[in-house]
Amino acid sequence: MHMADALLSPAAGATFWAGTLAAIAYCSKKLKETMDEKMVPLMGVLGAFIFAAQMINFTIPATGSSGHLGGGMILSIVLGPYAAFVVMASVLTVQALFFADGGLLALGCNIWNLGIYPCFIAYPLIYKPLAGSGATSGRITAAAMISGVVGLQLGAFSVVLQTLLSGRSELPFNTFVLLMQPIHLGIGIVEGFVTAGVINFIKSARPEIIESAFSTRPIAAGVSLRNVLVGLSVAALLTGGTLSWFASANPDGLEWSIEKTFGKPELPEQPQGITHSLKRVQEATSFLPDYSFRKTGEKTESAGAGEKAEVWPNVESGKSLSGMVGSGIVIGMILLIGFSIKAVKKKT
Repeated sequence: MHMADALLSPAAGATFWAGTLAAIAYCSKKLKETMDEKMVPLMGVLGAFIFAAQMINFTIPATGSSGHLGGGMILSIVLGPYAAFVVMASVLTVQALFFADGGLLALGCNIWNLGIYPCFIAYPLIYKPLAGSGATSGRITAAAMISGVVGLQLGAFSVVLQTLLSGRSELPFNTFVLLMQPIHLGIGIVEGFVTAGVINFIKSARPEIIESAFSTRPIAAGVSLRNVLVGLSVAALLTGGTLSWFASANPDGLEWSIEKTFGKPELPEQPQGITHSLKRVQEATSFLPDYSFRKTGEKTESAGAGEKAEVWPNVESGKSLSGMVGSGIVIGMILLIGFSIKAVKKKT
């Protein structure tokens, strides 16, 4: 559900950029007050896992479409909403800057759609009341399913509203929303199952992590996170380095909805102005566009507009390298953010 710049007007893009930056500043302030030092490495490896997992599109049966994990619920349940939002923002920024996955103008919208709704609506208002403290695996699964679906439905509806605010007449509201919501319902159900699996794994390995995020209390000093950190790191490397070969070649839910509405999976791009300028910047920064080696003379296309590989599985060294390098960049960025917040906290 990564939006391309062509879907947005500069005014709409700037508005959501402002809202997203305000949310990041607020979360950073809350983390400065409450962040447990043990959570910083966990933020890094979990962010790397989400980055790798988002590379894998899974087919939605009988639709010709596909979807990928959002990851907002996993991050919120394990880290709490404030750290989760900062990690999601880091993942999406790395994707946009270095892999041309989502436009730079649309980055504020993408962070908002994939971060705000799961972290600050679905998690506190749905997951926490349903799961409760010390939840069983069955309650975790049910709560993850329901909250995952709600979070993704809100994000999908937000995409429709953002295109409406941008005046994109090529995507009439009624038609677009009637395509976006059902296809993302299917994606949300899969996300719910994956979320439940990851949370139940972490709970079985270290229940203190889940309880810490739930209660906002620090993890006890004697609790080691080593096994969880190693397990998530291995999962990120395997997912990005190998399992990404098996990603579905079908268009994702957003591309599919655009094609059914407009007749093509992408809207025409602006030949000049801020959108064009940001595309030039993205061409310069993305060294592995669309998670692959850049071909000679190839121009970068932001996600939602790039063409998918026709072969399956798509065994490609560029994709494996993208998964591993991207995971490493995400870990580095999040560790830098986390330790910077810690440093500021010690000075105040």
